[in-house]
Amino acid sequence: MRIVVLSDIHANYEALTSVLHDIAHTFPDVSERISLGDIVGYGPDPELCVATVRERGIISVAGNHELGVGRSKYRSCFNKQSVEVVDKTAALLSEQSIEYLRTLPLVLSLHGSLFVHGLPPRSAFQYIWELDDERVLLKFSRFSEQIAFLGHTHELGLVRAADGEVERSDLKEGTYTLDFTSRYMINAGAVGQPRDGDPRAKYLVWDTDTHELIVRCVAYDPTETVAKMKERGLPERYARRLLP
Repeated sequence: MRIVVLSDIHANYEALTSVLHDIAHTFPDVSERISLGDIVGYGPDPELCVATVRERGIISVAGNHELGVGRSKYRSCFNKQSVEVVDKTAALLSEQSIEYLRTLPLVLSLHGSLFVHGLPPRSAFQYIWELDDERVLLKFSRFSEQIAFLGHTHELGLVRAADGEVERSDLKEGTYTLDFTSRYMINAGAVGQPRDGDPRAKYLVWDTDTHELIVRCVAYDPTETVAKMKERGLPERYARRLLP
């Protein structure tokens, strides 16, 4: 079974549709597509992106931006500039879409893997880079699945645990084969708001039978996205990340 894992769409409709086009043409046999949250936030088209995720049957967990938009009590978890974005995002969403975002779970356990936005077992706000090796091992002790897929950092990455040791490595575009005995936390990077210096939209394809992991990086033209961000008064720093 092949599963597509994507994260941090961040209301970037052009990036999302480019990824979906790439999936359809490169992996027409995928069984399921799973989003790790932050469908909305930072970008100019939250309504379009929510509608597309729902129409395409993409399963999703809640990211911190879904929590911020759907429940005001979470807005204290954002910095000043991010709170401004959350407010603008909420204004661009229909009540129907906001209600849908409120229904998203914090975590999913499917196909022997865990899917969460920030850190397992169920955090939407905590970052993997905040943890030293001891705390990484503690996190692994708190869920039973061999692999946890996560996002939130907007950067690809892999954490492997075996025999009480932790190994961290970058992920680049290409194919990896994971072993059947180690445990992993795998960061899917970002579709619509990268923070790794590479403006391409990223996603993963995971084969549950062979343990093959494919990292895809999709180039697209961000001109229209950037123009809409400016038109809608979104902070320039988020638009700059989309440019080569």
